[in-house]
Amino acid sequence: MPLARRAFLTAVAGAAGTVACSHAPAHSDGRPAKEAPVTEAATAAATRAARRLLPHHWRQLRFEAKGAGTDAFRVSGETGRITITGDTAATQLTGLRWYLKHVTHANISWAGEQLDLPADLPGPPGTVTRTANVPHRFALNDTNDGYTGAYNDWAYWERELDVLALHGYNEVLVYAGADALYHRVFRGFGYTDEELRQWIAGPAHQPWWLMQNLAAFPDPVSRQLLDARATLGRRITDRVRELGMTPVFPGYFGTVPPGFADRNDGARTVPQGTWMGLRRPDWLDPRTEHFARVAAAFYRTQDEMFGGPSTLYKMDLLHEGGDPGDVPVADAAKGVEKALLTAHPDAIWVILGWQRNPPRAIVDAVAKSHMLVIDGLSDRFPKVTDREADWGDTPYAFGSIWNFGGHTTLGANTPDWAALFNKWHTKQGSTLRGVALLPEAADNNPAAFDLFSELAWETGELDLTVWFREWALARYGARDPHAEAAWDILRRTAYGTTRADSWSEGADGLFGARPSLTAKSAAKWSPKQLRYDSAEFEPALGELLRVRADLRNSSAYRRDLLDVARQAVSNRSRVLLPRVRKAYEAEDAPCFDRLTGDWLALMDVLETLLATDSQHLLGRWVADARAWGADAAERDRLAYDNLSLLTVWGTRQGADAGLRDYANREWAGLVGGLYRLRWSTYFQELRAAMAEGRAPEAVDWFALEESWTRRPGHLATRPTGDTYSAAVHVRELLATTR
Repeated sequence: MPLARRAFLTAVAGAAGTVACSHAPAHSDGRPAKEAPVTEAATAAATRAARRLLPHHWRQLRFEAKGAGTDAFRVSGETGRITITGDTAATQLTGLRWYLKHVTHANISWAGEQLDLPADLPGPPGTVTRTANVPHRFALNDTNDGYTGAYNDWAYWERELDVLALHGYNEVLVYAGADALYHRVFRGFGYTDEELRQWIAGPAHQPWWLMQNLAAFPDPVSRQLLDARATLGRRITDRVRELGMTPVFPGYFGTVPPGFADRNDGARTVPQGTWMGLRRPDWLDPRTEHFARVAAAFYRTQDEMFGGPSTLYKMDLLHEGGDPGDVPVADAAKGVEKALLTAHPDAIWVILGWQRNPPRAIVDAVAKSHMLVIDGLSDRFPKVTDREADWGDTPYAFGSIWNFGGHTTLGANTPDWAALFNKWHTKQGSTLRGVALLPEAADNNPAAFDLFSELAWETGELDLTVWFREWALARYGARDPHAEAAWDILRRTAYGTTRADSWSEGADGLFGARPSLTAKSAAKWSPKQLRYDSAEFEPALGELLRVRADLRNSSAYRRDLLDVARQAVSNRSRVLLPRVRKAYEAEDAPCFDRLTGDWLALMDVLETLLATDSQHLLGRWVADARAWGADAAERDRLAYDNLSLLTVWGTRQGADAGLRDYANREWAGLVGGLYRLRWSTYFQELRAAMAEGRAPEAVDWFALEESWTRRPGHLATRPTGDTYSAAVHVRELLATTR
C-alpha cells in the first residue's frame, strides 16, 4: 500500500474511535452470536467504513440497521441517496459491495480497486434483498500472519477488515497478540520474562509456534515487541467487533514451554520431538488438573487483553505429526473441550480439515453443536465427496486453499466452487454451514477472492462465463471487448482448473527454484507441471494491453495487467528449462549460451515489471519488519525473521527437507536478487564444466541463500517505472524467445 494511502487510513482510524459492543451467546442452531447488537452503533460503524472506502461519495449513502432480517441486506434509493439496510455493519457493507458491482460497475478488492464513480451515485433499478445462505463466513488461514505479513501495521489491518466485511465475511481469525498472551499466562506458572521471550518464536514464524510445530526460532522477542503486538491485536479485535463480525481467537489445547513439569509438581507433559529440524513445544496432558488450571488462566487473561470473550476458538490438536503419547486422542479432545466450555459455555471449537485432521476420534468425542470444521480440502481431492460421513455430521465450512506460502501464481479451481458448494449445501442431510477463505497468504488472486466470497450470498450454481464477463465490467468500469476476451481466456485456463489432478493451487514458476536442470517446481509440495496450456493463456496479455486507454487508469487494471504479464513470463520458464538441459547434455555451448542468456533476460524483464508495483517489492516486506524494532540490532533480527520465511524458512535441515522456497514469490528484489544470483551462479558453473570437460562442482545452496538473506543489499521500497510499458516489453521479449 502506498505510504500516502497508509497515512490517510491511519488518520481516519484515529478520528473514528471504537464502538463498544456486548457479547451475546451463540444461537442454539450453531449460528454464531452477533458481536455487535443491532443498534445505531452498527450504522455508525458502516458509515465510517464507507467514508474510508469512498471518501468522495460516502455522504450519499444511508445505512440502516433494521428491516432486512438476520444475515441479510437490502439496497434501495434514488440518485444521490442510496439506502442500505442490514443487521450489522458488515452486512450493510456487503450490501454496499453489491451496489458498487451491479449498479455503478465499481470494484474494491484486496488487490487493486476501480472507483470511477459519477458525482451523483445512481439509484438501483428497484429494491434488492439478499440473504446469506450459510451462517459461518470465515476468513484467514492460520498461516496468514506469516505469509501475508507478520509486520503489517494498523493501516494495513484497517483496510483489510473493511474489505473482508465488504465481501460478506463475519468471522475473522485474529492471532496478533497471542505471543503476549502466552507470555502473560506462563509468568504465572514459574517462568521468568527472559525464559518466555526466548521460547516464543519471531512474529513471522509464530503461526507455526501457535500450531505447536516449533518454538524459539529464529531469535528471542523483546518485551517492547510483545507489548506492541498486544496493542495491535486488541485494536484489530475491537474493529472486528465494531463491524459486527466475530473475532476467532486461538484456543488453548496444551502447548507449554520447556520444563513445565519441573516447575509445576505433578504436571504431565508429552514431548513432541522435532519438526523440520526445529524442536516442537511440549504438550500438556488435557485430562489433568494442571491443564484445566492453565486453560482457565489462558481464557481469563485472553478476555482481559482482548476486551472480552468470543464465541469461536481455533485449535488443531496434534497438528501435522503431533504425538499423543499414551494419551487417548478422544480423552484429550474431551479435556480441551471441557476447558473451553468451562470458560465460555457458548463457545464453538473451530478446527481445520486438513490431511487426516480432524480424526473421528476427535469429532466423535465432542459435542457437535460446539464444533465447526473449516475444510481446507473441499476443492483439492476428488475423493472428498461426503464430509457428513467423514466427520460424523459435524458442521463444516466449504473452504479453499488456492495459495500456498504466498506464491504469486494466478488461478484457482473455480469450476469446483461453482459445482460443489451448492450441491453439497443443498443435499439431503447436509451439515455444510459455512464458507472458509483459507489461502495461506491473502491479498492475491482478486478474481478468486471475489468469486469465492459470493458463494455465501448466491442461490443455485454460478454460471462462470457470465460471472467473469460481469467481473471484467466491474473491475474496469465499462464494457470492453478486449477486457472480456482476456478474462474469458483466464476463465478457461488459470481459473479453469479442477481438483481432478488433486491440486488446489497453480504451479509456481521455476525462476524461484533452487537451480537444477531437472527442476519441476520451486516449492517442494507444489504442482510439478502447469495445470493448463500456457500457449492458450498467453493471449490474455495481448487482450489486456488492448483495453481502451480510458479504462487503464485504475489500480485494478494495473494489478491485473501485472499479474497476467508476470504469469506469462513465469510460465515461459517451464518451456525454456528443458531446452537449456538439452543444450547442456549435447555440449552445444553456443546454444547453451543463447538459451541461458534468454533465461536471465526473462528474469530481468520480470524484475523490471514487478518493480512498478509497491505490493511486489521485497524491500517493502523487509522495511515493514524493521519498522517494529527498537534499535539497530532488533531491526536486523526482525528483518531476518521476515525474509528468511521466504527463502530458507528455517534451519539447514528444514531447508534441505523441503521448506526452502516454500514461500517463493515473484517479487522485485527476490527475482533480481537471490533468484538471479542462484541461476547465474549455476549457469556459470555448468558453462565452465562444459568448457573444461568435467562434472560441475556442487554448490552449497543453503550457505549462499543464508548469506544473502542475512545481507541482501539495497532493496527498493518505492515502485519505479510504468506497469503498462513494462508489460509491453514483456510481450515483445516473449515474442522473441518462443
